[in-house]
Amino acid sequence: LHLSHAQVDLCIEAFGTSKQKRALNSRRMNAVGNDILNTAVTKAAANVIDAKGVTALIQDVAQDDVQNMSMFLPPCHEDADKPEHVYKFEDILSPAEFEALQGPAAAFVNITPEEITKKTEEKSHCSFVLEELKFLPVDEKSRDHKARCLWFLDILIKFSFLKVIKKKYPMGPECPHIISRKLMKNFTSLTYNNGSVQNLISASMKTKITAYVIALALHINNFQVDLTILQNDMKLQESRMMDIAKAMRLKVSKAKGLPGLESDQNHRLGTLSLPLPVLKASGSQRKRKKMN
Repeated sequence: LHLSHAQVDLCIEAFGTSKQKRALNSRRMNAVGNDILNTAVTKAAANVIDAKGVTALIQDVAQDDVQNMSMFLPPCHEDADKPEHVYKFEDILSPAEFEALQGPAAAFVNITPEEITKKTEEKSHCSFVLEELKFLPVDEKSRDHKARCLWFLDILIKFSFLKVIKKKYPMGPECPHIISRKLMKNFTSLTYNNGSVQNLISASMKTKITAYVIALALHINNFQVDLTILQNDMKLQESRMMDIAKAMRLKVSKAKGLPGLESDQNHRLGTLSLPLPVLKASGSQRKRKKMN
């Protein structure tokens, strides 16, 4: 697909990095406006974007992704005195959102071993959640807290598989409206397609969902999490998962034969502990600098 300059400009407008957009704006300021031509070209380019729009955005501006990964991570409180304050729980779920999860999570609170077996056979939840449901605390308050977190984590992972979101409440009627609004507002990109605006889950939004899933899993699991189980649940490449985990300042170690997966698969454990490791530039960034 060969694009003219004007079509490239429109693609930059829709999907470009902030740097590309700034360059485009200054170039436009210097150009003499030829309105009639511009209108015709804009129409032509809009057709190209309609044809390419969704795919282009799902692939996202990949080069931007690693450099600006921190934009998609939950707020990190580097000066925290305890692991639980590095990624604050309220930054993942506000008190009102947590409150709203009581209803849907009630089924988890009272779950029986038979129901867990049945859900595992049906694969109705991701393996991380099915595994954690086997170890709900006896204490009522802790049990309820963990059940709500697991319910939300499961919804986040299911949401990450939607590409273009057509419905206002994509996760169905049992998902509280405040949670649906949170998903749409925080974890989707807006794109122009067929003359209308759509919400979709681009690559950077998938990164953001993954980061929030990891942060929540750390809170659920005493600040150590099996990244391999989450990676399999989210159908991510290991390198992608490791990039995100390292950007989140986790210490990554190998572990063998954890419950829930084949023992021959080396599992990666992510631990959040203080002091936080120093953030290094990732390999793909170094390669890019050489290329430029």
